[in-house]
Amino acid sequence: MRQKPRGEFRYFSVGLILGGILLLGGCDLALMDPKGLIGEEQKSLILTSLGLMLIVVVPVIIMTFVFAWRYRASNKNATYAPDWAHSGKIEAVVWSVPLVIILILGTITWKTTHSLDPRNPLPAAGPPMRIEAVAMDWKWLFIYPEQGVAVVNELALPVNRPVVFYITSQSVMNSFFIPQLGSQLYAMAGMENRLNLVANAVGDYHGISANYSGHGFSGMNFMAHAVEMPQFDAWIAKAKSTGQPLDWAGYMTLTQPSQKHPVTYYSSVPSGLFGRILDQYMGPEGHGKAHAEAGAKEREEPGAGMPMASHAAHEQGR
Repeated sequence: MRQKPRGEFRYFSVGLILGGILLLGGCDLALMDPKGLIGEEQKSLILTSLGLMLIVVVPVIIMTFVFAWRYRASNKNATYAPDWAHSGKIEAVVWSVPLVIILILGTITWKTTHSLDPRNPLPAAGPPMRIEAVAMDWKWLFIYPEQGVAVVNELALPVNRPVVFYITSQSVMNSFFIPQLGSQLYAMAGMENRLNLVANAVGDYHGISANYSGHGFSGMNFMAHAVEMPQFDAWIAKAKSTGQPLDWAGYMTLTQPSQKHPVTYYSSVPSGLFGRILDQYMGPEGHGKAHAEAGAKEREEPGAGMPMASHAAHEQGR
């Protein structure tokens, strides 16, 4: 069997390294460039945790090279102790230092888990803005109930004004995430999740779906524009003037799977649309297909139309 010359292996290795550098060059360290209060706190937590862990990692890496050099075969001055078995001092360092680090990390994690709870309101002089986000296959619908408009795959929010996102899913579980603003949160059908965020700098921030949800998942992206209030008002006016009304029939059409859906504006939305989206799976009437089928089967064979958990939820909805 022919063996490759050493030169070919060298060129192959160099090619792999250069290819890796080029691929990593396209990475965007969004978490390390936060533009909001929550993002800043999360960056601080990441760096603090990394620094504490490096207290162990860095000395171990250094000692690996020091020991290899000191106790090399050619060093005749190194202490030779073939019967050595135990050192209380080494044991104390090996166990005490990681234990202290774990205790510190545990305390920090406990405190930040509660202080950075995505449902906690953010400090603000005025009331936060409400935006309702619905994950679909494979796009995002953002409803502005106070302004009476809706937009697909685009988001605008006033800078320095807290926003409360009310998040749900039309079908499978998904995840809402604007990395530079912080706090990834899951979207689940029939459930409402709340996320408090604020953008503290004007800019355009990339939003993503952070939970695999099928074939068109990779194109389920949107742009979040953090703007001053006059620009936000102009954006709302644009949606009202260039969009079309979104009624329930239009919403059901929008729920059909689509990939890389273009930005679409809706000039008006019916009051309570978000609640009706939730009620598809929870209301006594059962607007959703699964509820309708289960109800029909229930009428034919009492108790057989739903799984036990779904049936209990259905009865509770009454």
